[in-house]
Amino acid sequence: MENLSIGLQLLVVGMLTVFAILLIVIYGGKLLIKVVNAIAPEEVAQAKKTVAQATPGAVDAPTMAVLQEVVKQLTGGKGRVESAKRV
Repeated sequence: MENLSIGLQLLVVGMLTVFAILLIVIYGGKLLIKVVNAIAPEEVAQAKKTVAQATPGAVDAPTMAVLQEVVKQLTGGKGRVESAKRV
């Protein structure tokens, strides 16, 4: 019976230790992200306005604007649409 008690104590101490270390890793990572973003913020690139060319199969200006906005939102501003044509 004594061995079972020691085993349960070891289990509880081990689980609490792992939980505490995971909390330290999570909050340490969040703190590191905030510090790095404060020191070196991401550069904001100016979006180039592309001129829709009058080629056969090209999409019209409002559709191109919608496509550019969708790609911008999905990629977090890192992607861009240079051209699009109807298939």
